[in-house]
Amino acid sequence: MNKYIWQHDAWPALSWDTGALLTPLGECRLLQGKLLSKVAGLGFNLEHQARAEILVEEAIKTSAIEGEQLDVQSVRSSVARRLGLPSDGLPFDRRVDDLVSVLIDATQNYHQPLSSDRLWGWQAALFPTGYSGMHKIKVGGWRDSEEPMRVLSGPIGREKVHFEAPSSDRLDGEMQQFLSWWEEGEGKVEGIIRAAIAHLWFVTVHPFDDGNGRIARVLTDMALAQDDKQRVRYFTLSAEIMREREDYYSILEKTQQGSCDVTGWLVWFLGCFARAIQHSDGLLNGVFAKAEFWRAHAQDKLTDRQMKVINRLLDAGPDGFEGGLTTQKFVSMTHCSRVTAYRELNQLSELGILKRNGLGRAVKYELSRTDKSLV
Repeated sequence: MNKYIWQHDAWPALSWDTGALLTPLGECRLLQGKLLSKVAGLGFNLEHQARAEILVEEAIKTSAIEGEQLDVQSVRSSVARRLGLPSDGLPFDRRVDDLVSVLIDATQNYHQPLSSDRLWGWQAALFPTGYSGMHKIKVGGWRDSEEPMRVLSGPIGREKVHFEAPSSDRLDGEMQQFLSWWEEGEGKVEGIIRAAIAHLWFVTVHPFDDGNGRIARVLTDMALAQDDKQRVRYFTLSAEIMREREDYYSILEKTQQGSCDVTGWLVWFLGCFARAIQHSDGLLNGVFAKAEFWRAHAQDKLTDRQMKVINRLLDAGPDGFEGGLTTQKFVSMTHCSRVTAYRELNQLSELGILKRNGLGRAVKYELSRTDKSLV
């Protein structure tokens, strides 16, 4: 009895019920059209900022799905550097920078051929030291261990096996089939459906020692870029998958343990795609709000330090910094004296940009919601 999808004779010829996909696919295309129309009215500068925000979110969430927490400011630094935007002295992290370079390569260069070498390069960029945590892994090539590649959960000794991938001696053939399908399927398979199949196929083959989930999501973005001919993504599937992580793993396990009829997976993916676009409104509205804020305060004579801190607050969103903005945080971010920090925070408060809460050493600041540019 076949246990996994790749063990069926029909593999990798996947099938689905087209009728069951018509309504959710139509909704996806409608939402996609509205999003692209909205972006078209942004103008170059705002479009660039929107791209940066989406990239930051994508990098953070695709790592968070794997349980890895990235430093937000390091991600912003790499995205800004890669897009030619001011980085305001933000911290640099090579590992984060390599991840961002992979995300950009997949979408900006979506028209370039997908090859084994390109996939190997992406995976090697995710693990520049050749280690995943404390464990040495193979990078820049398919896994070659004779040990089975299994997806497990639970305590050691009582693990539950959710999935077992094809053995390493099958990988050359499996990946050649995948790459041939990728090249031949563009324009023949409906674009969003193709992205969903690519994601499922890649994580099922699981060709690397580590990084399979992240590369699968990169391939998904690349397939979507090929579909809409956009070098820039204005929504992030990784963020949506993170929000729906439990459902994602559930439908993935069910599909990988089922037949080659993947209708259920495709219906879920289309719903995830639609919800990702709907959630992108929040990010884009943040870009609008930031631009409107600086237009409203264009005549205010602010120091570079003040502008840096305000930008950080705007990037943090409506909730601001955890624990609020304090004099010490201003000092840490701008490397100035406490006297300077106190003076410049007071000035921002007098201008109505910041609202002061508390007294003495307990005083904290937040962006003033009475500022019309933030309402």
